Amino acid sequence: MPRILVVDDQKDVRAMICMVLRVNQFDVIEAGTAASGLQLFRDQAFDAVIVDIYLDDSNGLDLVSSMRALVPDVPVVAVSGMTAFDGASMSDELTRVVYLQKPFRPAELMRAVETARAAVAAKGTPSLSACAG
Repeated sequence: MPRILVVDDQKDVRAMICMVLRVNQFDVIEAGTAASGLQLFRDQAFDAVIVDIYLDDSNGLDLVSSMRALVPDVPVVAVSGMTAFDGASMSDELTRVVYLQKPFRPAELMRAVETARAAVAAKGTPSLSACAG
């Protein structure tokens, strides 16, 4: 069963994401802060990560960069309630990231996860491929 780390500071959003993933046969680990998410990422292996871009304690893109410094090819879905993802593709660590705008439907979440996993597997670059929300 594939393992996904979900990092979002909004408990209700995190719960919804986790529920959708579990229904779709993923093993899900949750974190409410960037610090706890990074520690979990260091301690365990994950097949993908879902990170909120705007976290209370950190910038989610900085978290993604830190994770990619440890595991360069980890599939990433970055979610945000904001519409601007400007400049997100500037650094190497932020390539092959699928961006998903909140609110999103369960099918859109699953499509974003599969796109991120497929892009890394194929070494593609869907950076700034914002999925409609």
